[in-house]
Amino acid sequence: MPEEESVDIKFRLYDGSDIGPFHYSSSSTVDFLKQRVVSDWPKGKTVVPKGINEVKLISSGKILENSKTVGQCKTPFGEVAGGVTVMHVVVQPSLAKTKTEKKVDKAPKAVICTCTIL
Repeated sequence: MPEEESVDIKFRLYDGSDIGPFHYSSSSTVDFLKQRVVSDWPKGKTVVPKGINEVKLISSGKILENSKTVGQCKTPFGEVAGGVTVMHVVVQPSLAKTKTEKKVDKAPKAVICTCTIL
């Protein structure tokens, strides 16, 4: 039985800090990686994901789909054997939250006309 390939991955956050590197099998899904990122998110950051739906992983300039495996996401070029793969993490709050925030930010404006017609 062939030995399953494994990959070392670290996650680069918006401020340049990293989570990891961690060792994953090539059959691990992107969904599993997102769960790991959310659970290991550093304390004290200004942006914190509430769940995996707010996290996007980017590798080689492509947003990775949840159903893909690490083996399917690897690019054959540009990777050093035994090196660490870097995936960028983008936190994007859910649309429902941003819509309610916009409503709160917009206070009704009173229009007062001080024109005088002679």
